[in-house]
Parts: sequence; structure tokens; C-alpha cells
Amino acid sequence: MSGPNDAASPPALVLASSSPRRRELLGRLRMAPGSQMVAPARIASPDIDETPRKGEVPRAYALRMAVEKARAVPRAPGEIILAGDTTVALGRRILDKADTPQDVRMMLGKLAGRRHRVYAGVAVIDAEGREKSRMSETIVTFKNLSDAEIEAYVASGEGLGKAGGYAIQGLAEALIRALSGSHSGVIGLPLYETRALLRWAGLPLD
Repeated sequence: MSGPNDAASPPALVLASSSPRRRELLGRLRMAPGSQMVAPARIASPDIDETPRKGEVPRAYALRMAVEKARAVPRAPGEIILAGDTTVALGRRILDKADTPQDVRMMLGKLAGRRHRVYAGVAVIDAEGREKSRMSETIVTFKNLSDAEIEAYVASGEGLGKAGGYAIQGLAEALIRALSGSHSGVIGLPLYETRALLRWAGLPLD
């Protein structure tokens, strides 16, 4: 079955995120022919209420956030919108972004020596206004962390502004004993699911 815009030029991609990590990950995908990296035609930061609903489980929250972010960005003719959300969860508890060093210290203390899940929701609105979304679920296990290891990570400042208080693409990767799922999803954009959605929306990806 033919996708949208098969006979025309590829739709322009709009990344509904100000995250430099998502833009960098997106660049790992390649367009055909030529294999140039995928780059958004423009970037728009969605303005939505990210408060979890009462009783909302982390998986549902992550997917809802991705969809609402995509819907919040105005779409011009010929554009497709891509949005994502990464939610770190310990059981049913959603771990927010760490705003202070104390937040990082507290979150790492809870995650140390335990498994937790990272839900990465992705949503796309194609050039015809159709919506589609997918979810990546990854299990991450930190090693047992000493107080000194936690303090060293807090002092690095790397965990500030990060969901769960850590960035797997940085110093925290050496503290993670096991990972089952999508490494790119934990960083911020699961590339397998993203590629599938962008191809569905009409981007000619390799």
C-alpha cells in the first residue's frame, strides 16, 4: 500500500521538542536516496501541562505525553510532526526531572541496586493529519552505589534536568549493570519505533 506523499516531495519534518538529545538521535536515521541524515525542517517546543493524572500509570502517561506534545505544535501544509516523551518509573511511581542536586541524590539512592523501567513514547502526525504512536519499554538496573559514587555523580551536575536524575549517555552508563530494551529510548528517542513511524508518515528512510 502506498503511503502519503509518494508522488510528491517528502513532507517537511517538525520536531516537537527542544531536547538536543532527541535532535542528535534523529540524525542517526538516514534518508534515501543519498543517505543524508534526517534533520528537522524546524523545531517547536510544545507547551503542555505535564502533570500526571490521578491513578495514571507510567506507561500510559508517557504515551499520552508524546501524543499531546505532537498535537500542541501547529502543523503547516506538507509538514509532519514528531514528538516523544521519556518517563522513568520505579514501580508505579513516576520519577520527575531532577531540578536540584538533592533531587539527583534522592533518585539515585532509590534506583541503586534495583531495576526500574524507562518508557519512551513516540507520536507522529502525518501530512494528512493522521496520528500514530508507539511505545518502547526498557528495563535498567543500576549497580549497588556507595555514598561516594552517588556524591561523585551529583557533583558532576550531569543528572540535573534529567528524568530519574541520570543521563545514560554520560557518566551514569558506567554505573548501570544491565539494560534490556532500547538504549536510544532511555536517552530520549527510541530509534526503532521512530523509524517505523516516520516511514509510515511518508519519509523515505533507509
